[in-house]
Amino acid sequence: MMTNALRSAFLLSSSALLLASCGAVANGENSPDAAASSADVENGKPFNVAEVGTYDEPWAAAFIPGTEIIVVTEQGGRIVGNDIRNGRALFFTGVPEVDYGGQGGLGDIAFLPSEAADTLTPRTIYLSWAEAGSGDTRGAVVGKGQIVCEEHQTCDIRGLQVIWRQPKVSGRGHYSHRITVSPDEQYLYVASGDRQKKDPAQDLSNNLGTIVRLTMDGKPAAGNPFAARSGASGDIWTYGHRNILGMQFDDQNRLWDLEHGPAGGDELNLVKQGQNYGWPIVSNGNDYNGANIPDHSTRPEFAAPAISWTPVIAPGNFIFYRGDLFDAWKGDAIIAGLKSEAIVRVSINGETASETGRYAMDSRIRQIVEGPDGAIWVLEDGENARLLKLTPR
Repeated sequence: MMTNALRSAFLLSSSALLLASCGAVANGENSPDAAASSADVENGKPFNVAEVGTYDEPWAAAFIPGTEIIVVTEQGGRIVGNDIRNGRALFFTGVPEVDYGGQGGLGDIAFLPSEAADTLTPRTIYLSWAEAGSGDTRGAVVGKGQIVCEEHQTCDIRGLQVIWRQPKVSGRGHYSHRITVSPDEQYLYVASGDRQKKDPAQDLSNNLGTIVRLTMDGKPAAGNPFAARSGASGDIWTYGHRNILGMQFDDQNRLWDLEHGPAGGDELNLVKQGQNYGWPIVSNGNDYNGANIPDHSTRPEFAAPAISWTPVIAPGNFIFYRGDLFDAWKGDAIIAGLKSEAIVRVSINGETASETGRYAMDSRIRQIVEGPDGAIWVLEDGENARLLKLTPR
């Protein structure tokens, strides 16, 4: 395990703001639209890559609304901001103690778009992390607090309170703990992984293997589909999920999730109230020991994915691109690929989806964020992971 001293070492490199890398030739294009196809064929990739800084095991990132400051969480328990105008670092205090190890540690981060301001006024922050329990147990939690930033490059997280918890179980995998705020800022959606326990994802008495819908203060939201059912957890919105690492609303205010399958069967799902997505009863992949899992097509009572991948792409997260810089990508899902070491582009057509681009990055990609000007920001995975800015060629 990495020492606290190493975790707190300053790794950002502002001098790298203007460095660029042309990168490798795109990999795996499948029927892109005409504009994207022309750019991809002529240039290998439709973007330039500039290295901005490095981080230690980054997990998530978000821009503070109304600013050009990107904030990065590191699994070991550190949060660092970077003002992309000048490379100035912002260091966060008041970060919660995390249960670091395996897939656990500090997780997602979210702000409220309605609190956008061009100065660092106090504003709401949501965080997720792995919290230790009694004995050899742990579980994901979500906390809500406020950040207050001073001029000397320090932001303090104040009043941070845990507002939601998973059950504490053994193991250090499949926390999921992605956080998404509804477009109207009335609801907080949290991805709750199956914690590698499988069967609880079909058991409504707990919230493992589910997406939960909460009030902005973490209470089960009114109108949740199983709230009136005896013995069911009142926070559940959908269930039958495995390990969700991406969750976003599209331009039609529809919620989508992106999750890891087992040996095959990564999937992008349109999330609908009360639906059962079938895990571990069905999957378009097989178990790691080679045992067959029935495909979604064999059990139509379960919600099937809009698209699935075998071999896996091992997604980190995704965005729906809304900017103007990559005009041909507008409305598409842009996915971070871990094992695939790529950025994967998916186009949506109603309730189905198709892969329309894959761009080799030659490293595991953990996180993708859209910047205020429409540039795409990418975080690599692991130690000394680079923060990259993508702009059109």
